[in-house]
Amino acid sequence: MAARIVPHEEPYHPRVKALLASMVPPDLPPLRVMRTLARNGPMARAMTDWIGYELSDAISVDLRARELIITRTCARCGCEYQWGLHIAVWAERAELTAGQIRSIAHGSGADPCWTDRRDRLLLDFVDQLHQRSDVDDVLWAALSEYFTEEQLLDLLALCGWYHTVSFLVRAARIEREPGIPGFADVRG
Repeated sequence: MAARIVPHEEPYHPRVKALLASMVPPDLPPLRVMRTLARNGPMARAMTDWIGYELSDAISVDLRARELIITRTCARCGCEYQWGLHIAVWAERAELTAGQIRSIAHGSGADPCWTDRRDRLLLDFVDQLHQRSDVDDVLWAALSEYFTEEQLLDLLALCGWYHTVSFLVRAARIEREPGIPGFADVRG
């Protein structure tokens, strides 16, 4: 599908170049998603701070929890772009196995690859939020055994944020980056 909002391309206008420089580390080229969001400068600047928080050590949850929430949310929203980007960049650091990556995209927390209760609870958390925009008391109590109130707030915001990102990416029809995996690449 063709992009509905075409990303900025080089040569960038000085204003766009400055915006992209604030959004992307200097050693990396700006991704299509950033170049697309830059079509709305004020929104992109506001989003950059939040993205920076959620992908940094400042967030109160560990890398594995963060990536389980992000990748499952993107998978449930059908956002191959963002799911694949996070799998390519973070899956190994988050110690996700091939079976777990496949399950995130095509399975559930009940799959046998999930041997850790906390991991299963995080997937169920995303699934309940995605299906009901809420979490039942039983799951909330179980999550509270592993996460503080501060962390639960971060997990809720992280899931909601990646719903927003998924909506933007999918509806704008942002094309995947070259070499980034898609859902079919991990089908069993």
